[in-house]
Amino acid sequence: MATTTEKQVMVVGIDDSEHSTYALVWTLDHFFTPLGSNSPFKLVIVHAKPSPASAVGLAGPGAAEVLPLVEADLKKIAARVVEKAKEICISKSVHDVTLEVVEGDARNVLCEAVEKHHASILVVGNHGYGAIKRAVLGSVSDYCAHHAHCSVMIVKRPKIKH
Repeated sequence: MATTTEKQVMVVGIDDSEHSTYALVWTLDHFFTPLGSNSPFKLVIVHAKPSPASAVGLAGPGAAEVLPLVEADLKKIAARVVEKAKEICISKSVHDVTLEVVEGDARNVLCEAVEKHHASILVVGNHGYGAIKRAVLGSVSDYCAHHAHCSVMIVKRPKIKH
């Protein structure tokens, strides 16, 4: 547990979705600004970059030629995600932030980041998948809520009324 002199760690998981961006902005608005340096948390933003093999899902002939292209694309996406997160933090006057890109499945990467940083809270966005899509794809937020060794806050975007 954090002492009075050190800040607790808040890990925010991000990807290239609007839900993730919303969760980051919501977190900054509610826990970091206008508090600035008076926030009780140290912010760590983590992006899980899929491995090329898991992104392609093939191991047959021709995979050797495709994997370097996929890896390059995944690196570009990761760089774009981290740059966007950095810009959001700067726009909210949050400068004391650690940004990490870790290769692997988002569920495992986020739970491992909680352990590595001794986080008190993990923040993830919610994609709003229905039961079938969630069963097929798996839900990062559901997994983290059950397996992370800290409190997990799932930030949902408000529903738009027509």
